Amino acid sequence: MKTKVVLWGENASNEKILLAMELLERDNKVMLYVFPLEVATEDFYQSLLDLWREGKHVDFPQPHQVIERPLSVSESLLPEDIKVERTDLISRAQAEWHFVVLSAKLYEMYKTELDELKDKIDKLSDYDDKLWADAKGFWTKVQDQVKEQNLFKEHSAILKERTNILFDKLKDLKKNLQNEFEKTSAEVSAKFMEEIKEIEEKLEKGLGLKPLFEQMKSIQEKYYKAQMTKDDRKNVWDKLDGTFKALKDKKPAGGGGGNREYDKSRLQARYDGLVDTIGKMEKSILRDKQDLEFQVKKIEQTDGQLEMQIRKAKLKMLEERINSKNDKLQDMYKVKKELEDRRSKDEQRRVVEEKRNEAKEVVKQKIASGIEAAKEERETMADLLENAATRIKESKGGKKPSMLENLKESITETFEDVVDTVKAVAEVAEDKIENAVDALDDKMDVAEDKVESMLESVGDKLGITKEKLKSVADAVEEKMDIIEDKVEDVIDSITSSDKDKDSEKEA
Repeated sequence: MKTKVVLWGENASNEKILLAMELLERDNKVMLYVFPLEVATEDFYQSLLDLWREGKHVDFPQPHQVIERPLSVSESLLPEDIKVERTDLISRAQAEWHFVVLSAKLYEMYKTELDELKDKIDKLSDYDDKLWADAKGFWTKVQDQVKEQNLFKEHSAILKERTNILFDKLKDLKKNLQNEFEKTSAEVSAKFMEEIKEIEEKLEKGLGLKPLFEQMKSIQEKYYKAQMTKDDRKNVWDKLDGTFKALKDKKPAGGGGGNREYDKSRLQARYDGLVDTIGKMEKSILRDKQDLEFQVKKIEQTDGQLEMQIRKAKLKMLEERINSKNDKLQDMYKVKKELEDRRSKDEQRRVVEEKRNEAKEVVKQKIASGIEAAKEERETMADLLENAATRIKESKGGKKPSMLENLKESITETFEDVVDTVKAVAEVAEDKIENAVDALDDKMDVAEDKVESMLESVGDKLGITKEKLKSVADAVEEKMDIIEDKVEDVIDSITSSDKDKDSEKEA
């Protein structure tokens, strides 16, 4: 874009004159050189076109007039007493030069910002991530202006060259920092590997699992806080994960409680880490929103169109950044809700399990008491039958002792069968209580019928009437009722406990 114009015109006396116009963009002014016809030779005119307009020096002949005019969008570049035929050249130059001035101001603003950035980087002794981000952000702004053709090529080339020098220095500092970081990372990784190896050796020796689990959890906590390279972090994690699995495999069957405690610890650690990350993301969004408010206020105070475009571009970048972070934050909130639900369910499961274990213990104690009572009643019944048999033998002169022995043995077996049924009830009390109760009722009915039949058979074969065996029969029936009542008490306790568990599950 040319900043010098040469054309013919006329002065107030209608005399032909040669005009040379030059833009001073830094001063926002236009210098107008007026040459009268007697000095405006054809050679001089060609020198202005071929040399002066291209930035080369040309000696101006005397006499000539110099007029200084401010560059304005509304006012003409020429005085009122000077007229030209090519007014379109003046209008075009006026519009283009206004853009040139704004572009030059934009370039000066970027050059000042680059100088400030250079001063900060020159003072660095170690790599600074923030200054790298500042340099990257600066160059992004420059590229945006270049794409929109708001900067001239020569200006953008100068800015690019100077920015690359700053990037090169930052890269050298970053390389030194990376080398140091890799060295430190290797040392940290080796220390982790050594600690994990010691635990593996203890595991092979058969030492206690719980202390080893605690040591592993401690190592895992340090791992999350440690600074390592990506490769070192992966290697340590693989080793950690493998050792944790080996510890779990060594756990005995039924040791789920320990695993649940470990899962609970991992869940809590994950939840705490997520809450911390959410807090950082919320603070980051808040900072971006504050930057956005600042840019909005700056737009209200912006004078030039180009600066207005720059501010709008910054607003767009901030808005997109905030939207992206908000999307990530919403995903974090969902995961947080899922973890909270899992924690709540785990807590409910733990409470239900504790109550179930307590109920189991109560049922076991009651069943044990019932079985012991049934055993005592069985021994009492055996003594009663022994006495009855003795009285029968004495009344009949000792005849048919084998029949009485069979009676005693058969009744004893009957009550043993009843007690076995009680034991079966205890074993299935949690899952099949109703079927077990029905089975027990059937056993009791069969026992009663069997005892009564035996007594009648003994009476017939020994020639003893029912009335004489009534005392024995009454005693048997009384003892049977006692056993049945005790067993029913146990069953009622089991059923009650089972109903309580069902209620808890429904709750």
